[in-house]
This record gives sequence, structure tokens and C-alpha cells, in this order.
Amino acid sequence: MTTIQPTVPSGIDVTSLVEALVSRDAAGVAAWYADDATLTLHDRDHPPAAPQVYAGKTDIETYFRDVCGRNVEHDIRDLISDEHGFGFAQHCRYPDGTAVVCVTVAAVKNNRIQHQTVAQTWDS
Repeated sequence: MTTIQPTVPSGIDVTSLVEALVSRDAAGVAAWYADDATLTLHDRDHPPAAPQVYAGKTDIETYFRDVCGRNVEHDIRDLISDEHGFGFAQHCRYPDGTAVVCVTVAAVKNNRIQHQTVAQTWDS
């Protein structure tokens, strides 16, 4: 079951972003980013000393085309937002049962993501 909690009082309405993530719509996700946005990813292969950084909307959209092109179920949980940004946990499951949890926080200006940091962990 997909959990969508798109807004909180005085928060940014992230309904379309959540829907794009859940439906694996890379263009819909990319539409949320400013042209000069950055997305910083931390995981086992990209530790804090050497994170993967995607710079610019085009680079970020390429990343999401890869992610959204996979046969993965996405469940957005624990979403919080205010006028400055948002955060949530994204629980993902591959058909073979492999689970991934991503926790993200994003700063938003003029209704576009400026900076986002993602930490993800995978089943072994």
C-alpha cells in the first residue's frame, strides 16, 4: 500500500512530487528541480567523504530516469514540509524482495528544489 501525506499546515504541497515518485515518472520528478539544483547521494558506495553529486536539472533527470526505469515499488512515508522545504522516507521494494530505504531532505525556493540530500541503505 502506498502512503501519501502530501501537505502539512503552511507547508509546500508536494502531492505531484509524491505521485511522480510512486508512479516512477522521471519527468514529473525532475520538474520539481531548479535548473541549478544539486542532489547529493550518500550510500555504501558514496560515503560522506565522496558522495555522488548530481548538478543541474539535466543531470538530476538522468539519475531519475535510471531510478524510475527500474521495476520497483515506492512507498513515501513520514513526510514533513514547511515553507522552506520537505523531508520524507522512501521505502522501495524490488520484485525479488530486495528492500531499499532512502531518507531525504530538500530545500525549496520559488517552488523548486534547490538542494537535496539523500541517504540510502540496501538489503545485503
